[in-house]
Amino acid sequence: MKLSKNAVRILLLAGIALVCFNVIAFVLPVPKNGTFWVSYVFGMLAILLQLAVIKVAFKGTESIKSRFYGFPIARVGVVYLICQILLSFTAMALAAFVPFWIPMVIFILMLGAAAAGCIAAEAVREKIERSDQKLAEDVRMMRSLQSKMSTLVSQSECGDDLQTELEAFAEDLKYSDPVSSPATEQLEDELYFLIEDLQKAVANNETASARTICKKAKGVLAERNRVCKLNKNHS
Repeated sequence: MKLSKNAVRILLLAGIALVCFNVIAFVLPVPKNGTFWVSYVFGMLAILLQLAVIKVAFKGTESIKSRFYGFPIARVGVVYLICQILLSFTAMALAAFVPFWIPMVIFILMLGAAAAGCIAAEAVREKIERSDQKLAEDVRMMRSLQSKMSTLVSQSECGDDLQTELEAFAEDLKYSDPVSSPATEQLEDELYFLIEDLQKAVANNETASARTICKKAKGVLAERNRVCKLNKNHS
């Protein structure tokens, strides 16, 4: 399986960290007792766990936004790594004086806190992503209507009066609240079919019919705006 450039960089950084940690750990003139080995194992574990943390933090990196949401998770992992490495070296330096159970308890608590932090950050990210997805779904209908109306205005070759009315309606639609709700669904469906009829009338040069449809569409849009405002006031 071919690795991406970012994956290769992460593996190289992890490899460098492992080499540096091992060299320093075994160069230190300290007894290789239980305290040393506990500190060594948890230091190695902290480095290796970064691979999993980075993978979880930056999964689905097809957009800048998804990368941004992964930073809190990665930050927890990096803070844990730095603290663990520093404490591992400190415990190694004091290996002759500190019983192994003291660093073991501290390191286990740190690992648990880091895991809890990553889980909490991941839960927050999932909640934000669900909210973004819901918002995208909620604005889809109005974005579609705005697009249809914008296309109609740009492609129409009708008289000045009708063209002005179409442009005014397109402008009103553009600045209308884009978020749909159950209360506005019926009005939006009605707008959809009115714009469809408006497109046909303009295409067939039915100016009078187009004006009538445009006027009715403006009324429906005004009613939708009123409903949106009421919903916001009650929320």
